Amino acid sequence: MNEIISLLQNHRSIRKFKDQPVSESQLNAILAAAQAASTSSNMQAYSVVHVKDSSLRSQLAALAGNQAYVSESPVFLVWCADLHRYEQAVRRHGDTPVTGNAENFIIATVDAALAAQNAAVAAESLGLGVVYIGGLRNKPAEASELLGLPQLVYPVFGMCIGMPDQEPLLRPRLPLEAVYHVNQYTDNQVAVDGYDESIRDYMKERTDGKVDTTWSKEMAAKAQRPREHMKAFLNAQGFGIE
Repeated sequence: MNEIISLLQNHRSIRKFKDQPVSESQLNAILAAAQAASTSSNMQAYSVVHVKDSSLRSQLAALAGNQAYVSESPVFLVWCADLHRYEQAVRRHGDTPVTGNAENFIIATVDAALAAQNAAVAAESLGLGVVYIGGLRNKPAEASELLGLPQLVYPVFGMCIGMPDQEPLLRPRLPLEAVYHVNQYTDNQVAVDGYDESIRDYMKERTDGKVDTTWSKEMAAKAQRPREHMKAFLNAQGFGIE
C-alpha cells in the first residue's frame, strides 16, 4: 500500500463544494496530468471544454437533469471524444475516411475517458473532489450546440471539480471475484448476491433508512431507461455508427 493506491481506493463522488476557487496552477496541473494519459497510437482523440460562463453552465445543468452542482462547482469541464482533429490531420496527407468504423469511435471515447480519469486522480491528489456528469448525454445535441462542438466531436461526460464540502460514505464495489477472472471468464452470481446485500446496507445508512434497494435492482431500473437517442445523435455528428 502507498499514498497513490490509498487515494484511488478512497474515491468518492463529491456533489457539494466549498465556495473556494480552484487555482490556475491547480487546474494546469490537472490538465497536464490528463494529457499524460495513455492514448491509442498517440491519436489523442479527445478535447476538453472548460465552461466558465455562468449562464452557459446553468443551461448545461438543466440539460443534465437539473444537477445544481454543474452550476455551483468552482470548475466544470466537459470531456469530448474528438475525431475532428484526427480527420483534419489525415486530410493533410490524403482523403482516407476516419469515420464509419467502430474502432475509431471506440478509440476516441476511450481516450476521453482515460484523460478524464487522470484528471480526476490529479484533482483528488490536490485535496479536491470530483463528480462525473453523464447526464450531459440526456440532451447531447443541445449540449453540443451550446458548446459549439463541430462534426465528429461529442460530449462523453462532464466533470465538476472543487474543494469538497461533504464527506459521503465510501460506496462498496463489487467483490474482486465478480470482476476478476483467470484465463477464462467465470460467471460468479454468488458474489453478486453478497454485493446486493452490501449495497442494501450502504443505501440504508446513506439515506437514514429511507431507501431499501440493491445493486441488481438498480441495474434493472437503469436498463429500462437507455439513452436510445445516442445512435441518431452520433450519426448526426458524422460518426457513421451502423
